[in-house]
Amino acid sequence: MSETICGYKAKTIKSVIRRKVDQWLKSIDDTALRATVADNVIVTGGCIASMLLGEEVNDFDIYFRDHDTTLAAAQYYLSKFKTRKHAGIDVPLSVQDDGTRIRIVAKSAGIASEGGSDKPYQYFEGQPDEEGGEYVSDIITDPSAIEDAYEETEGKAQKTEGDKRGKYRPIFMTSNAITLSDKVQVILRFYGEPDAIHENYDYIHCTNYWKSWDGGELVLRPEALEALLSRTLNYVGSKYPICSVVRMRKFVQRGWRINAGQILKMAMQISSLDLNDIGVLEDQLTGVDTAYFVQLIERLKEKDPEKVDSAYLVEIIDKIF
Repeated sequence: MSETICGYKAKTIKSVIRRKVDQWLKSIDDTALRATVADNVIVTGGCIASMLLGEEVNDFDIYFRDHDTTLAAAQYYLSKFKTRKHAGIDVPLSVQDDGTRIRIVAKSAGIASEGGSDKPYQYFEGQPDEEGGEYVSDIITDPSAIEDAYEETEGKAQKTEGDKRGKYRPIFMTSNAITLSDKVQVILRFYGEPDAIHENYDYIHCTNYWKSWDGGELVLRPEALEALLSRTLNYVGSKYPICSVVRMRKFVQRGWRINAGQILKMAMQISSLDLNDIGVLEDQLTGVDTAYFVQLIERLKEKDPEKVDSAYLVEIIDKIF
């Protein structure tokens, strides 16, 4: 008989997120920034969906509700990242802000890691942490034990070697996000109120959210819950439909279903894109198996910095993948 996996109740999810955010906030040693951030945090995406389904949380995606907070957080973590000289980082890094988009600019590969070298990095799908922050997976099969398990695992975590280097320290940077240790990602690519952030989301089941203001409210959308219960991918439109097509693989492999109409929606949106423009193609590959597609874009730029050669594109894809 297969094991029954129970998801978390809303009260438990709210408690998990509140504790995680509070712990992360304590790691910010700039008191003014900490106060500003505390009133402007939005947690949304896969972590809430995973807890509702009783699955392991890969990471907690943190967004901010305004431009200034996002910019200040980017500058803070960039400073932290660059001052840890023992990591062997020797690449120029900077924050770029054009008034609408904030990004970290690194070397040509677009990825900077704690060890000073490029590593595969998956922005949306997350990655295993190197240490700490594992309390969710420890208690995932017994939601009723969350409070005790949280305290126990957090106590153990204090003794890890990783904590000597600091909890919630920046370990990866891309133009779109800053990955911290202990399963937290600070997203730079989008900011705003929850509804504005979700305009960039593709599947409805990821649009539940928690916000730090108004006492820390957890909002569960009925249509998102329905999609989760039925494990159905309902595409609501995205600025990045190519990313959505690639992400679809992950869900189908996990037993989710999607009807032909949803795929047609994505195809229609893709058809309106000029993918022969390298700038458009590069932007559309935001968050898609970044380490591989960065190589792809760099190769294309070497041949022609403005236009995609379709035949050459096919050749490079076959080699890289």
